[in-house]
Amino acid sequence: MTARILFVDDDPGLSEVVELLLTGEGYAVVCASSVKAGLERLRRTRIDLVITDLRLPDGTGLDAIAAIRRLRPELPIIMITSFSSLESAIGALRAGAVDYIVKPFDNDEFLHSVARALNERRMTRENALLKRNLKSAYGARPLIGESPGMRKSLELIRKTAPADASVLIRGESGTGKELAAAAIHYASARAEGPFVTIHCGLLPRDAQESEIFGHDADGGTLFLDEVTELAPAVQMRLLDVLEQRTDERMAGADVRYIGATQRDIAAAVERGQFRRDLYYRLSVISIEMPPLRERGADRLLLARYFAEQCARKLGKRTPQFDAEFSAFLEKYAWPGNVRELANMIERAVILAEGDILNGRDLAEVAPALPMVRAAGPLPGGARPLAIEEYIRAVVERFQDSYTETELARMLGIGRKALWVRRRQWGLKRTQNSNA
Repeated sequence: MTARILFVDDDPGLSEVVELLLTGEGYAVVCASSVKAGLERLRRTRIDLVITDLRLPDGTGLDAIAAIRRLRPELPIIMITSFSSLESAIGALRAGAVDYIVKPFDNDEFLHSVARALNERRMTRENALLKRNLKSAYGARPLIGESPGMRKSLELIRKTAPADASVLIRGESGTGKELAAAAIHYASARAEGPFVTIHCGLLPRDAQESEIFGHDADGGTLFLDEVTELAPAVQMRLLDVLEQRTDERMAGADVRYIGATQRDIAAAVERGQFRRDLYYRLSVISIEMPPLRERGADRLLLARYFAEQCARKLGKRTPQFDAEFSAFLEKYAWPGNVRELANMIERAVILAEGDILNGRDLAEVAPALPMVRAAGPLPGGARPLAIEEYIRAVVERFQDSYTETELARMLGIGRKALWVRRRQWGLKRTQNSNA
């Protein structure tokens, strides 16, 4: 892909000369005459290198470097000036410039500086992409599931991967939308290219365009998490890119786009918060990731997988689950879905003292779980285990083994709260219980 260079200088004659010099070497050039204009070009265009004058009409090159660093901290910057001084050179390099060139400059030296800066950027990008791909390929957990809903999602992923079409993945938080996107990427012809994730909701709206269309996903896949959070102008540009299949302002970058959301995207369309035409264009294929509460036996399947992985990292034997521990996993509604289950199992394995996870281990980790009474009904007439039922079950099961203080600490409540519950339930300690 052709390197694109932003040249910022208020001398139109010099700008023309530099543009001819750089284009003659095969580079694409964008010119600006002020700090403000340069930043605007940077927000709307893929840029690989910035060359800026030290003195500009609306600020200094140091101001430009600071603003560029805030917007695109990875970009190399070369400073040029007619007013050379040791102080300005040191200031530019400290601010983040990779080189400092005095005008009038020798063309060969200038081109050598440009080539060196671009080569260093290319190596940095390649190292970052290698680390990202290794993490995505080997660090992420696989998609696991045998439930009907999950089988349907996995089949759609299998069919979608080689098609190179845009995909929209929907599902609650923690259901595995990013894993599904990664699975599509690594089963596609783009597997050797980068898989880049951008969390749209975490980006300030004025930075969305430069982040999304200034990325390093050329030849690979760009995963836009919470795509409904995109600003209207960014939605418009994304629509243009999807319709053209390449981004002309990014020198023909070839990217597959996968969007995801936990929101009701159809409702967002009706409210005018998300473009209807972009919704249709993005959701050529739509995949629904089912919530964990609807995945039946997958809960135990996933729990055993997480326990095995955590035990391996800790150098422990993989623990088994007793009936009480398994029952809780099956009855709890898991509002945080697979992510919550993974965290809970990790805590249990870390804190476990034996090879079997049981009610005592559950009592150590369950207080960190959110309340379940609002989670709603489960399929087949089953219902979530209410937290009060869980507390009573733990008290009845372990009151002969623990003191009131120990029971309260295990449950994450005070002794007075435990005493109040005993009165409500009419549950008295047995004569041989510990005090």
